[in-house]
Amino acid sequence: MTMEIWHYWTIVALLLFIIELFTQGFAVICISIGAAGGAVAAAMGLSLEMQLFVFAIVTIFAIAGVRPMLRRLFHTDEEKVATNASAMVGRRGKVCVAIDEDGGRVMIDGVDWKAQSQSGEPIAEGAHVEVVAIDSVILTVKPL
Repeated sequence: MTMEIWHYWTIVALLLFIIELFTQGFAVICISIGAAGGAVAAAMGLSLEMQLFVFAIVTIFAIAGVRPMLRRLFHTDEEKVATNASAMVGRRGKVCVAIDEDGGRVMIDGVDWKAQSQSGEPIAEGAHVEVVAIDSVILTVKPL
């Protein structure tokens, strides 16, 4: 059994689709869609030049239309999750070393952090505070 040209186009489309699963830019899937267009053109009996033309046109339209749609669906800014130190903003803790103009220490979930007052006013030891910002490893806090 011999393979026809549309089989090759289909294999290329499937391989590119599999490669897209390991990337995140949605560019390879557009080429995969173009290869599927080439497979359809080959199955219709069009010449190799026409198959390549269909491949190019379908790929361009996929890049112009499908890629932006997929990026909107899968790369939304609303789903950003605060991680690591940036997740500290909004957390509450207790002052374990009074905060003055030179700073102090705050305990949050059993972790001791260097801290400074948001307003510059001293905050007494034992006071409850909320983290409003973080710069490197220094928390900026306000009293509750």
